[in-house]
Amino acid sequence: MTKRNKIFYWIATLWLSLGMVSTGIVQIIKMKEEADMMAHLGYPLYFLTILGIWKILGVVAVLIPKFPLLKEWAYAGFFFAMSGAVFSHLAVGDGAKDFFGPVLLLILTVLSWYFKRYRVDRVA
Repeated sequence: MTKRNKIFYWIATLWLSLGMVSTGIVQIIKMKEEADMMAHLGYPLYFLTILGIWKILGVVAVLIPKFPLLKEWAYAGFFFAMSGAVFSHLAVGDGAKDFFGPVLLLILTVLSWYFKRYRVDRVA
């Protein structure tokens, strides 16, 4: 059971990390589509830079060994950012396609957080 849980942890964590890094980079470089979406949701453009930097730092925190409190903060940040994205899209009446990314990253955040107890370098 433990080996299976480690596999679940790493699959969820690597997909989460890939999603957060890729969207973080897109936000930092302020791609037109991302900037347009942020304007559509009613947020200022500088919010992209803040989100992008925090996503990348969060991935570093989740992937580095030890520092359990820092990991908890990173998971909390991911959870707040992705649930906030879902509710922002709901508030402006967006369709299902706009929910897919944030919901997927929200699910991966919860799975990675839940299975992190099976991580090899975990501190007791």
